Amino acid sequence: MSHQAEDTPLKLLTFNLQVGIQTSAYHHYLTRGWQHLLPHPRRSERLDAMCEVLRDFDIVGLQEVDGGSFRSGHVNQVDYLAAHAGFPHHYQQLNRNLGRVAQHSNGLLAKLTPSRIEEHRLPGTLPGRGAIHARFGEGPDALHVFVAHLALSHRGRVRQLDYLSELVQPLRHVVVMGDLNCTPDQIHAHSRFREALPLHPVRPPLSYPSWQPRRALDHILLSDSLEADRVEVLDHLFSDHLPVAIEIRLPEACRASLFHP
Repeated sequence: MSHQAEDTPLKLLTFNLQVGIQTSAYHHYLTRGWQHLLPHPRRSERLDAMCEVLRDFDIVGLQEVDGGSFRSGHVNQVDYLAAHAGFPHHYQQLNRNLGRVAQHSNGLLAKLTPSRIEEHRLPGTLPGRGAIHARFGEGPDALHVFVAHLALSHRGRVRQLDYLSELVQPLRHVVVMGDLNCTPDQIHAHSRFREALPLHPVRPPLSYPSWQPRRALDHILLSDSLEADRVEVLDHLFSDHLPVAIEIRLPEACRASLFHP
């Protein structure tokens, strides 16, 4: 486990990178939709641009990454970003396997050493949604980071938030981040999840659509034990979502669990 100065905040980022498709207008969903199935010669350039941004963070949660199929030029995008952005630890969760055509995945990049990683298949009306649960440190003061991509349908999201509530409720220091496909008010209206992980007072910034943000769909939610220094969206990185970044300060016992095991 690497060491940090005691007053150094932990820098987190969540990003739905839409497989590296450059989207900057609604009509691109139609005119560039073929890129969900076929490779594009400039996709590696876009990944390189993402690496320049991601390298500044300690833990990154990724959604809509490809695990190395035909559409991505057989490049595992989680592996690529980890290697080129300087993350010694990474994990890919394959959620929807379309064989050689597409490998729909979530991803985790970390400069800290996880003590344990689990993956969860989230319930829903359609299969293919998942969450990664990474634990950093040991014991009751470990830091637990969940990377999730929730369903588009209201019914599916309700079941998935119920599921996450059961995982989060017994834990002390928790981060839930990802494309949750719902607004802060919709999350707050889910009583079980609100009780398991009260919404942090910092409201998430607008992140979708990236070219004219109107909705806050990408979240980094914190347990009450974690303090947020700031939260912001970053510049457009080709996807239809903007990356959301946050700096957090850990309580002394949690920091000791991470950096002084």
